[in-house]
Amino acid sequence: MFHRKKKLTPSKTYDPARQRPALRCSICTGEQVAGFKNLSDGKFEEVMLIRNESELQDFREQYGITENIEKIY
Repeated sequence: MFHRKKKLTPSKTYDPARQRPALRCSICTGEQVAGFKNLSDGKFEEVMLIRNESELQDFREQYGITENIEKIY
């Protein structure tokens, strides 16, 4: 009767023709946010906070990223 609904995870994709994976890094605090940078206008879309190497690896696996991820300061 009081069952929790399972969250459906959407297939996580991005358009490599319009977006490039990137890490936005803070020089002061060292905080890193993974996301995608739009190639046409340069806007950054945040996806997840990266606190350690395993979370970065999870981000790569979720979106199938095998290439190097650029860092934006």
